[in-house]
Amino acid sequence: MAAPRQHALVTGATGGIGRGICLALIAQAQREGHALHISAAASQPGEKLDALVAELRALGISAHGVAGDITDPAQCARLVFEAHGHGGDISTLVCNAGKSGPGKLADLPMAEWDLTFNLNTRSAFLLAQAAREQLVRTRGSITAVASMSGLSPHPGYGAYSAAKAALIMLCRQLAQEWAADGIRVNTVCPGMIRTPLTEPVYQDAETLARREALVPLGRIGRADDVGQAVAWLSSAAASYITGQNLVVDGGVSEHMLAMIPGRPGKPPVQH
Repeated sequence: MAAPRQHALVTGATGGIGRGICLALIAQAQREGHALHISAAASQPGEKLDALVAELRALGISAHGVAGDITDPAQCARLVFEAHGHGGDISTLVCNAGKSGPGKLADLPMAEWDLTFNLNTRSAFLLAQAAREQLVRTRGSITAVASMSGLSPHPGYGAYSAAKAALIMLCRQLAQEWAADGIRVNTVCPGMIRTPLTEPVYQDAETLARREALVPLGRIGRADDVGQAVAWLSSAAASYITGQNLVVDGGVSEHMLAMIPGRPGKPPVQH
């Protein structure tokens, strides 16, 4: 008997990491031999979303695009409703949409604080609520993309760090409350990832070298690094894992102590 088709709703799908997640989910489905439908969600319809859907279909899977402003509770519910209409019950919800922006807390406008939390945190809560009944039926999973900025304070990005930290705790809370229904909930924390959005930064050779020097594994991450982590957490191979945060940063988050001058193996500070 063939396994039922799986259905993944991926928000922020047209960005670099979102596309990487979609491609990783397809590669995993092909390895495991099961059918897959992807509902690729973007903030608005248009050529970018259409191009992504065409690319996914060309890889041999069923796909549709859905669009909506996930800072609006009503549109979160509508996205889930429309996705269900295209692909049936959702088995994998990937909350990837988010946005970072500089802003010091001393003078951060309240509107910017609210927008940052509504996009990065509240949207995941609302999408999870809207998809819950479907996920119960499929015994599915939720994976949210947080950030290493949610693990440590990121000066100058106070609202973003706080929102991503809240997202990680939200998913831990959901994991505990919904485990009895068979729903798994986890997060992934990317580090420095090279995407079309961040590519201008890496065009500067000095900046690229300085950033790579901070990463113990010696390179900047790729979208597929995050995509493969999300795909694995969504798979049967991770069926006993919930409430966890997988850091995908090449080791940079744990590297701080190695940077302190005067520790064994560190050259002395030159004055």
